[in-house]
Amino acid sequence: MESIRRYTRTTGIIMAVMMLLISTPYQSALASLINTETVLAESQSQEARDYLKQFMAREDVRSALIAHGIDPLEAEARISSLSDSEVIELADQIENLPAGQGALGLVIAVLVIIVLVLVIMKLK
Repeated sequence: MESIRRYTRTTGIIMAVMMLLISTPYQSALASLINTETVLAESQSQEARDYLKQFMAREDVRSALIAHGIDPLEAEARISSLSDSEVIELADQIENLPAGQGALGLVIAVLVIIVLVLVIMKLK
């Protein structure tokens, strides 16, 4: 009879500990559906990163960067540190600009700034 009481006492203690463990508060898992836009944005950003890596691997692009005093490895590091939206925007700009057209706008903007500086300097 004594062995049965020891056995039930041990079993009772184990059961009490298990009940306490089960009844303690726990963090429930939070799950939700993923939007289609989120999945598409991730795939677009990966495609844009791949496009920029291929673009930077071209020899003419590397030589143009070196001609402007930019280290191609540093440029690649900066591109890899961009956020997803910035990478997509940069890839879109590169794809949409025809060759040489972006330089015309830059030249006009620099000329306007130089004229404004000269006008301001003459007024003083």
